[in-house]
Order: sequence, then C-alpha cells, then structure tokens
Amino acid sequence: MTFDEPGALALDASDPSQREQFLVPPVPDRPGEELAYLAGNSLGLQPRVTAERLAAELDDWARLGVEGHLEAERPWLPYHELLREPAAKLVGARPAEVVAMNSLTVNLHLMMVSFYRPTPERHAIVIEDTAFPSDSYAVRSQAVLHGFDVDQTVIRLKAREGETGLRSEDVVAFLAEHGEKVALVLLGGVNYYSGELLDIPAITRAGHAAGAVVGWDLAHAAGNVPLQLHDWDVDWAAWCTYKYLNSGPGAIAGAFVHERHLGDRSLPRLEGWWSTDPSTRFTMGPEVTPVASADAWQLSNPPILAMAPVLASLEMFDRVGMDTLRARSERLTAYLEQALDELCADRALQIITPREPSRRGAQLSVRLLGDDAGEVCRALRERGVIADARQPDVVRLAPVPMYCTYHDCWRAARALAEVVSARG
Repeated sequence: MTFDEPGALALDASDPSQREQFLVPPVPDRPGEELAYLAGNSLGLQPRVTAERLAAELDDWARLGVEGHLEAERPWLPYHELLREPAAKLVGARPAEVVAMNSLTVNLHLMMVSFYRPTPERHAIVIEDTAFPSDSYAVRSQAVLHGFDVDQTVIRLKAREGETGLRSEDVVAFLAEHGEKVALVLLGGVNYYSGELLDIPAITRAGHAAGAVVGWDLAHAAGNVPLQLHDWDVDWAAWCTYKYLNSGPGAIAGAFVHERHLGDRSLPRLEGWWSTDPSTRFTMGPEVTPVASADAWQLSNPPILAMAPVLASLEMFDRVGMDTLRARSERLTAYLEQALDELCADRALQIITPREPSRRGAQLSVRLLGDDAGEVCRALRERGVIADARQPDVVRLAPVPMYCTYHDCWRAARALAEVVSARG
C-alpha cells in the first residue's frame, strides 16, 4: 500500500464515515480546511443534530414552563427512559440493567457503596497501575471510608517488565493465586494510556471464581468496542458519554447493574427522589420503594438539557450499529498503524498500543523517544492535526470510526513525521 494523499482519498471513497453528520472544527487561519481530529478518546465531536435537540427542549421550556414535564414533545418526567433501550443495546445489556445519570466518578462511587463490601479477611481492591487517576482516587477514598490502610488495600497490577499494557492473562493469573483477599476488581475496559483492550469476560470469570465482585470502568470502551455486559456476567459498570459517544463536555454518564442484583434488597444504596417507584413517587412518602431496575441507583430527576445530547448520540449509534463501527475501526486503526510505520520509520517513535486488533480499540499511543508530548501536540495542531498528550512523552491518536477518515490518518502520520524530524 502506498501512503499518500490520493491513496487515502481513494480509501475514503470506498469506506466512508459518518463525518457529514458532525461539526468538524476548522484549521485556524486556513478558511475552508477542517482539522484532522484524532482526539475523540478525550472529547468527541459535536453531532449536527445536537443543537437542534437542545433548541427543542429550550422551546418547550419557554412555551410550557412546568407543564413540559408532561406535555413537552419528549416529556421531561420520564425522559431518562428514552435513553434506556439504545444505551442497553450499546453495552450489551437488558434495558432494566442500565440508567443514564450523574458523571462517571459519581457513578463509580454509587456502585462501590453497593458492591464494595469489605471484610477484615477480604478487602483488597484490584486496579491497574496505569488506571486513570480519578479511578485511583475513587478506590483509595473508598478504602479510607471503610477504615482500611490504603496501601494495603489497593492493589495496583503492573505490566510486565518492558511492556506498557497490562495483559489480561496476568490479571487472571493474579486472581487465581491471590483472589481470596480480593473484594472488588475494578479495571478499565480499554486503558486510557496504552489503549489496551482487556479481556472483559475472562477477567470477570476469574474474579467470580475467586469470590470477588467485578466492576468495569468503560469510559474508553463504550462506543469504541462491542460489549456484552449481561452475557459476560459483569456485576456492574460505569462509563462517560463525552468521548466516543460525542455527547458534549462533562455529559451525563451511564451505569449498568446486572439483573441478578436488581431485586436484592439487602444491597446498601445511597438513595434519592428518583430511586423510588415512579408509580408512588408523588405520594411524597418518607421511605423509598425501590424498583427492580438500575433506576434504583438514581438520586435526582433527569437534567433534560444535559440528557438531550446523550439521547441524540445514542440514537446515532443505534442507527449505525457497533458491529459496523468496530469493523471500520479495525480497518482505520490498521491503516494509521501502517502509515506511522511507513512515514515515521526512521523517527524516534514507538507505538505502545498492542499490535493485535483484538487487543485494542480506536487508539494508538505513540511514545516519543526524547520529545515532550505537549510540545509535539502543539506543533501538530499548527499542521492541522488534533491529538492529545499524556506526559511526559506519549501522544494519543484516536481514529474514531464514526467521523475520522483515512485522509485524517494520513495527515496525522505525515505531520507527526515532520514534527519529530524538525525537532530532532
């Protein structure tokens, strides 16, 4: 394959994206030219329909006031239920098992209130050493909340010597050998730093065999790779929607609770108005009557202006389908990988994301041998390419299949080669 502009454009003609449905930022000072946007694993692009959806809710608010709760085009009172079916399909769940609410870390804490039930003999929490800092902060604070020594409780699994990604088989082996002390396994489905896709069903089985509860942070997995949370018997999971799901900065997150837990009244929960049975909610009683669904973990009424972009995005994913997106993702990421190998062959770069398509999503993390990642990303932007930096020396490139193109990937590889050469 020849990695040049005509070749990239030809691939785009035969394997098109959904790019026309998104607003792609322009290249500064270059009218009419769009950025090659490969930072969708940090913040996805805005769908064109989002502004229309927000305007409709604002119009209903202006027209109806409080009556919009029942009379809006999409009534606000049950609004969160509109997200249930497409969210469930996205993560491979049954509708009752999912709910859109809060932000990711809030949901992690709400789930740990229920599912981290430590004892003196079994209180360890297993995370990856390269977990996203917020996850690390969350589990450490949970250990403290329960009165345990953080450094003895939180077990950070490290990659093998000379490797960046934590191998799934090493997690399974650890749980087989040391699982008797583990209360909770909480790992990222796709690691934010390396792009490693863990074997979620295998690790979940190993955690259960060891007697632990298994939860997943799917921030970089939801909307990126196909998921089957129900069939994989995952206990619980949480994810954000502003990355691959394109729902806007700080958008409402999602949560999953397996149906075998939904009717368990012995599980402790933090509760609020929206935790109770909607059929009796407005009797204003003092006690919660929980429903046998993930809704029981809700606290407050749905924030409509925050949920509208999530609904619009979920409908888009529902139309396109994760299997279709995953297939294109594998083709697009392979092209970017090959373009980097070809165009950056004599540069001081190293792809630290696994080379096997089954072990990664739509992300390649590139280590710069001797360069500052932030400075390189700024230089890439000057060339019309948006990537993101993870200090000190990793540039992350996310060829998101929904809107990225082969031409974007070619531009990114060419620009990275130019920047590294100019700095060397």
